Amino acid sequence: MFRKMYEWVMRLAGSRHAPASLAAISFAESSFFPIPPDVMLAPMVLARRDKAFLYAGICTVASVLGGLLGYAIGVWLEPVGQTILRIFGHPEGQAEFQKWFDQWGLWVILIKGATPIPYKLVTITAGLARFDLFTFVWASILTRGFRFFAVAAILKYAGPVMLKEFERRLNLYSILLLVLLIGGIVALKVFL
Repeated sequence: MFRKMYEWVMRLAGSRHAPASLAAISFAESSFFPIPPDVMLAPMVLARRDKAFLYAGICTVASVLGGLLGYAIGVWLEPVGQTILRIFGHPEGQAEFQKWFDQWGLWVILIKGATPIPYKLVTITAGLARFDLFTFVWASILTRGFRFFAVAAILKYAGPVMLKEFERRLNLYSILLLVLLIGGIVALKVFL
């Protein structure tokens, strides 16, 4: 099962539609979609290492634009924003994140934007908190760019060795990734 899914993603990553799909996923993930763009970025870089930084740039631009949609949802569509926060396990989202923004401000965007924590939580709550839009945009460019360019650089230069090892033990790594993903979700629900 994992092998077929892996081969499908690698074929898609090498297709002519891959950059548009990457942009769409990056945009949507920053405002409402649950799957991070790394699931497309990684195989695309591995399939075309010569375009690693172009793909990272696509991710960054689309993610920041999607972040602006998330911010707008927080400002103008508060009930929709609250619903999205509830879906992602934060029923007291606005009050909880308002405290974060009041206490930490810019650091919320800088830290959460560079981590795998769903960025839509940051973008929507930044809008709900009416965080300064200019600061939100430049911090988003900085953190999202750092994250995506770091992933692209690591895969561009260490990717062939990593890919060979990953393909050799695909089932083991898939199970480990699934365990880490579930553990991360449980940890987020417990600690946030």
